[in-house]
Amino acid sequence: MEPNKRIVINTLAQHTRAIINTCLSLYSTRLVLRALGQSDFGIYSLVAGVVTMLAFLTGALVITTQRQLSFYHGRGNIEDVKSMFSSSLLLHILIGIAFAVILLAITPFIFDGFLEIDPARIPTAKGVYYMAVLSLAIVFLTAPFKALFIAREEIVYVSAVDVIDGVLKLGFALSLPFITFDRLMAYACAITCIQTIHLLALSLWAVTHFQESSLLPRLSLVRRQYLKELTSFATWTVYSTGCVMGRTQGVNIILNRFFGTIVNSAYGIAQQVYHSIAFISQAVTNAMSPQIVKAEGCGDRQRMLHLAELSSKYNFLLLSTVIIPLAFEIPQVLELWLGDVPPHAVTFCRFITLSALFDQITFGLGTANQAIGRIRNYSLVVNTIKVLTLPAFWLCLHLGYEISQAMWTYIGFEVLCALVRLPFLKVTAGLSIRHFVSHVFARVALPLVFVSLACWLMITYVKDAPFRFLLTGIVAVLVSGITIWLFALEDRERRAALQMIKKKK
Repeated sequence: MEPNKRIVINTLAQHTRAIINTCLSLYSTRLVLRALGQSDFGIYSLVAGVVTMLAFLTGALVITTQRQLSFYHGRGNIEDVKSMFSSSLLLHILIGIAFAVILLAITPFIFDGFLEIDPARIPTAKGVYYMAVLSLAIVFLTAPFKALFIAREEIVYVSAVDVIDGVLKLGFALSLPFITFDRLMAYACAITCIQTIHLLALSLWAVTHFQESSLLPRLSLVRRQYLKELTSFATWTVYSTGCVMGRTQGVNIILNRFFGTIVNSAYGIAQQVYHSIAFISQAVTNAMSPQIVKAEGCGDRQRMLHLAELSSKYNFLLLSTVIIPLAFEIPQVLELWLGDVPPHAVTFCRFITLSALFDQITFGLGTANQAIGRIRNYSLVVNTIKVLTLPAFWLCLHLGYEISQAMWTYIGFEVLCALVRLPFLKVTAGLSIRHFVSHVFARVALPLVFVSLACWLMITYVKDAPFRFLLTGIVAVLVSGITIWLFALEDRERRAALQMIKKKK
């Protein structure tokens, strides 16, 4: 299949999954919040979040493994790919065991005064924590198989498995009110079971369809050189992803120390909203990332940078089509979705989703940096900025500022991080900042302005409509589609789109 056609098919598969899973996830969260209550939902967000803060390791290892597999696929040597996969699988197993042991060892410290939890709920909270640790181990085992699917650009099957996950979670959420024992513990166990099914679905399919795959690492193929490559690359990828997750969960812990679990519930809702719409940008990233790395593996730096620019532009445009109308309509959306909206949920949703949007404007350059493999300095320079949010956020609350005022630090450091990528890639990869600004920043500016203006007009002149957010969303999509076609796409992109439409006809 042609690379461009594969990118389109994989992107469409990811977007279909995104739309379905977003609907399923949002409705499931409403049911779970209602069944558990704000306090127990806040406990789950906080306790499971402590483990999730370390689950970023799996995301980092997926990125690392996918990068290495894509690079060697680009070189066309299947034996190297086999060795890389077995080395990666062994590394995932060892790291998963190590972190499970560490997390279990620090259990007394976490629940002996570090977290502010009602003493009567501490035994249940510990049970949730143990389930979260088990889930983390399962996710570690899943990571190399997911990386292999992405590296092979077999995104359709992964998307189907993700949809099944969403259906299973909705099914359990519907049954949660009928459970007679502790619902919080039941919910934690169900999430672990669903993740186990996800692991089996990916691993068994991979073993039967990909010759480089195996359920256990083939020790004869494990190479010290590849373990060293993976470890070195993963170390800095872990640091980068850790900065992101550390910032996310660090804010959650700071909020808990200042305000308690009710505010954690609102923050958890905002994170749920973000993860629901993050699939949109992740669709483009998963579809284009293998092509970006393979282009570098083939020695085509110019194509690699061009794809990185396209990834940044498309990620921003697609995400803005959802986030801008959502930012305007979030009060009505949350009220319809949750009924009883936790305090500050609207504020958290707006700030977190908008900061994610600003991050996407140069996100493709991060993938380009991974492709060239110079990740240490990038991690230290670019992603350390994200962690600086924590002391700034804590200081604002300590000085008595409102949560809405303190959250400006969240956006401010995200924007700074996005801008720093430009000079860094200029030095490491020869990126033309002027070219990037004219082909990305300038191209997305007018669609962003027109969509924002259209949404503002809707909430200003169409008032008291019960489902106004649907109308606002439709208007945003139409305005976005027209302005993207007129202003964001270049002539060759329009021609390519028209050719693909003609072929389908």
